[in-house]
Amino acid sequence: MKLTKTLSLFTGAALLLCSSVALANRFADVQVSATPLKDNVYMLTGAGGNMAAVAAPQGVLLIDSQYAELAEKIRASLKTLSPAELTTLINTHMHGDHVGGNAALAAQADIIAHANVKTRLAANANFDPAGLPKTSITEKTTLNHYGVELVLEPMPASHTDGDLLIWFPAQNIVHMGDLMFQGRFPFVDTNNGGNVQQYIENTRYVISKIDEQTQVIPGHGELTNKAGLQRELAMMEQTLALVTAAKQQGVSEAELIAKGLGDEFKAWHWNFITEERWIKTLYQAVP
Repeated sequence: MKLTKTLSLFTGAALLLCSSVALANRFADVQVSATPLKDNVYMLTGAGGNMAAVAAPQGVLLIDSQYAELAEKIRASLKTLSPAELTTLINTHMHGDHVGGNAALAAQADIIAHANVKTRLAANANFDPAGLPKTSITEKTTLNHYGVELVLEPMPASHTDGDLLIWFPAQNIVHMGDLMFQGRFPFVDTNNGGNVQQYIENTRYVISKIDEQTQVIPGHGELTNKAGLQRELAMMEQTLALVTAAKQQGVSEAELIAKGLGDEFKAWHWNFITEERWIKTLYQAVP
């Protein structure tokens, strides 16, 4: 019996070690790349949500932090842009692929987010409290980071109930966080306050505020523009109309999933929000 218990403990420890190694290695091949946009503003990509940085000689501002395991790679990428320390981190919302690196990257920096982000992260026992936002906002807030003005705009609950748009007025750039999944079906997190119709309304709002030269940083996908955002809006409006009509005609969710949305929407399907999951999201949103 003692031998069995010892073997069980050894097996458990081995599994835990293997799990830790797997987690440490899951981003081994990820490269964090920076694309210059304008006036020391950059878009950064790696794994998880797209980041942005203002790399001034006096201090660096970062938008979103991806995962803790990527902190050193993100820090190294930022150092190629400016030798200065990270002084400010803004979170566009509360999902792990946007806030996972908060503590590792910015424990000494001012971390800014929507008030609901701090509330939700503080309630998560697995979230390192060193990465909690220090500054919470509920109203439009203007920051000046060494000559670059940013406007942080809390949005009505759509992707989550803690979404921020980050505007760079002089540079004509907007970071949308997960209010945009470029070229993909979006994730509407109804468990954390998300709302399909408001997601569409927020997209319309951004389109009304930008022009053809605006650089749009999506939460996921490639850098895009007004035309790209208009394509996203058209997809959402059309698929919601299809699902609404089907549900009103008595078509069940399972029947609609089996039928699909049509060939014209196949390209929007991806590994996280598949066509099936998007149909379910829309179906549940229709009264």
